[in-house]
Amino acid sequence: MQPRFASRLASLAVVARRASLALAPRLASLAVAAWVAASVGACTHASSPHGPSPDATANATPDGAADASPQQAAGWRSQVLYLAIPDRFRNGDPTNDNATGCFDPSAPKKFHGGDLAGLRANLDQLQALGVTALWITPPNNQAGPASTTACGYHGYWIDYVDPADDALEPELGSAADLEGLAGDMHARGMRLVLDMVVNHAGDTSRIPRQHPDWFHDPATCAQLGPADVFCPLDHHPDFAQEKPEVAAYLSGIEARAVARYSLDGIRMDTAKHVLPSYFQNSFFPAVRAANPALWSVAEIFDESSTQPIKPYLDAGFVSAFHYPLYGALVDAIGKGGSVDRVASTVAEGFATLGDRAMDLTLFIDNHDNIRFANVPGLGVPQDEIWRREMLALDLIFTLPGVPQLYYGDELAMYGGPDPDNRHDLPAVTGSEPMFQRIAKLAHLKQTVPAFADGAYKELWRQNGAANPNVFAFSRGSGPGERIVVIANGAAHSRVTIPVHLPDGALLTDELGDGAPVQVMVTGGAIALDLPAKSAAIYRVN
Repeated sequence: MQPRFASRLASLAVVARRASLALAPRLASLAVAAWVAASVGACTHASSPHGPSPDATANATPDGAADASPQQAAGWRSQVLYLAIPDRFRNGDPTNDNATGCFDPSAPKKFHGGDLAGLRANLDQLQALGVTALWITPPNNQAGPASTTACGYHGYWIDYVDPADDALEPELGSAADLEGLAGDMHARGMRLVLDMVVNHAGDTSRIPRQHPDWFHDPATCAQLGPADVFCPLDHHPDFAQEKPEVAAYLSGIEARAVARYSLDGIRMDTAKHVLPSYFQNSFFPAVRAANPALWSVAEIFDESSTQPIKPYLDAGFVSAFHYPLYGALVDAIGKGGSVDRVASTVAEGFATLGDRAMDLTLFIDNHDNIRFANVPGLGVPQDEIWRREMLALDLIFTLPGVPQLYYGDELAMYGGPDPDNRHDLPAVTGSEPMFQRIAKLAHLKQTVPAFADGAYKELWRQNGAANPNVFAFSRGSGPGERIVVIANGAAHSRVTIPVHLPDGALLTDELGDGAPVQVMVTGGAIALDLPAKSAAIYRVN
């Protein structure tokens, strides 16, 4: 369990504030493109058209990387992270409904009544699912609506003001409610991750009127460097973090939040739209003065490769969302493509990031993408959709990284583009098939050491053949800690997988998805039948 700071909140807040005021970002004119380009290329595979893959064991961390300390990464590889938009989760306190006059459960972009009290009242449900860490979207006070149809129920339109008031959104509850949620979670051994936004302010936020010079001018921003960093995203006022006073202001706010709410981790929104130098020289020194063990995950919304992730890990982030793997799972599992893309994406991550690929955050759903259940498209039977979603979940729980769920995954909720992917969470009984599958996977993630820190080795991939559409890998190496995972992305398949184990060794399936309960190693391999769209998780006896 990470250190708790409840008894030192006041003093830590002062320390964090001093740290943020003393530190200013350097290298303001550094081009992000240069940061991104300095990374290792993807590895290639030159094996037969189908068959065993070459060695894809995790590489060592590249030289020169500013790794997060072991204290910051400690224990997170075995966690199960759950993303909730508090307003869409549960209504625990009806008295704060319509606190800002923007309550309308029938309107998809207005407040629906969910709140921090609703999260506190449903921690039993989350723990039954296997959740150990809760990520909530920003609870900060939101700027007034820019239209009559939308309000900041999601948390990303923060009403920044100077001096900072650190206010929370009244529709969600009070600071005492958030303190209570953190306390309840810590008493259960759970971890709290807070979403943070330093890239932009809400469109009608007060601070652009107070300090117009704290923001990049849309008319001239492209002259400063990469537009992704220096120009507004979706027209939101874009903070100029390269200015010392802006960096100190933003980092001070977040450091106080880390201390006040005893945060275990932070998720950084739109990180790729902020200079890495700001995080390295201002943000992390400030927030880690409040909690040296703080975990952090960056949103780098780029499915092309893991190379754009590298400068943000170098700047101090422990993790980043594995968008390239998400894209591969959508294509290979959701759309019924080749599992080769999944295998190649995992290999590319290790080739680029080395051992730091073990700390990436894996997901199949979040609040910015259509729900995975929608990916197969019209005409695909519901049972087939569920099979594909279960298989994708099997992979994010067994591949190296931190699995992240999105509220509603336990029900295989449907949803198209935003805001259709943000419906209110229906009732959950715990008996739903997807709930039961996730609970089983979460139990394995938390109780089998190989799924946390075990070495990854690719064993088999399709390699362009028509069949079998199978991807297999192993985790761990020690006696009793070796796991073999086999994912079948196509129809019923008969496969022979090399496992590099002595003949006569027995492997026992831990998943129960239709694969043989036990298989024996013969000739250095295992032979088995796999049902369509299924997985096997074999523990070496």
